[in-house]
Amino acid sequence: MKKVVLSWSSGKDSAWALHVLRSEPGVEVIGLLTTLNGAFDRVAMHAVRRELLRRQAESVGLPLLTVDLPWPCPNEAYEQLMEKACADMKAMGAEAVAFGDLYLEDVRAYRVKQLAPTGLEPIFPLWGRPTDALAREMIAGGQRARVTCVDPKKLTRDFAGREFDLALLNDLPPGADPCGENGEFHSFVYESPVLRWPVRIQSGEVVERDGFIFADVLPAD
Repeated sequence: MKKVVLSWSSGKDSAWALHVLRSEPGVEVIGLLTTLNGAFDRVAMHAVRRELLRRQAESVGLPLLTVDLPWPCPNEAYEQLMEKACADMKAMGAEAVAFGDLYLEDVRAYRVKQLAPTGLEPIFPLWGRPTDALAREMIAGGQRARVTCVDPKKLTRDFAGREFDLALLNDLPPGADPCGENGEFHSFVYESPVLRWPVRIQSGEVVERDGFIFADVLPAD
């Protein structure tokens, strides 16, 4: 049984990657790894609050390893922190790290290069799937997500805070990737086949910061 840690962004692709991995024979996912912006205490780029990430991991039922990145984060600092994270994963018994990447060759090549000295095998369970079909598969499979970050150079502001659903897919402009693989948007999954119970959320404010539009998501207690 190959023991795998999944790179967990809190978004739809990593959640679906877990769903796929759990159906593969000979694979055991033993943990989730998430990078956070230490200055804002939120998931990097997705801007999801740490508390929601914690609740999500509890629902998944896997231990959560977090890496707090400085802000701004020089590349050398990032690589040093990830080197330590790799050592921690190996100490857990991990043999591989899985990623929810879909088709960006440069991103894949970077991950392969960074893992090469560690002895951890990179795995890409969603790689090469047509993204329109994949997005619809997620929605049909019962996955529910909220858009938490939008690149206003690629999508209009009103996409921030929307549900990731068929209506959103139909409203995407020509050239926008249905899974947001080119950075069009990022998301937070609150209901999924990999969650034992839904993470209850409510909408927060929408703000523009550092060239992106962020739609805050709050725990609904």
